Amino acid sequence: MRAIILLGHGSRVPEAAREMEILAGMLREITGIPLVRVCFLSRLGPHLPETLAACVADGAVELIIIPYFLHAGLHILVDIPGELQKLAADYPGVRIVYGRHLGCDPVFADILARRVQESLDLPDVREIKVPDRARYPVPPGQGEFVEVLPDFCAGGRGE
Repeated sequence: MRAIILLGHGSRVPEAAREMEILAGMLREITGIPLVRVCFLSRLGPHLPETLAACVADGAVELIIIPYFLHAGLHILVDIPGELQKLAADYPGVRIVYGRHLGCDPVFADILARRVQESLDLPDVREIKVPDRARYPVPPGQGEFVEVLPDFCAGGRGE
């Protein structure tokens, strides 16, 4: 059985996962693959190790992990494939495919053009009521931001 794992970055805002769950349902319908799960690299879960284990427990012998990321940054190039290689050691009989991230696709230009049109009648930013950040605490064991040391950026490795 084949499964798809839609892997997002993660947020400490619990409602943020709702849109990915909706997308997972659409993906289930479009692909005809009934086992489509959502997980996150950080913040609130579920996270990749537990989601991968759940898919295998449900009978998946092939997993396609689709990173729901726009650009080929460090998570796409290093973090996710490195994590998948570590996890793969625990599942020798399971084929684990690291799928392509969203990247640059002409369909995004259409979506962006639609968003511009939808934004024309929105209020000025000064009129928006911004939620209190304290409503969304940092999960235990995680920092507010990922620290990037100045030496790392100065060496040109932060791009």
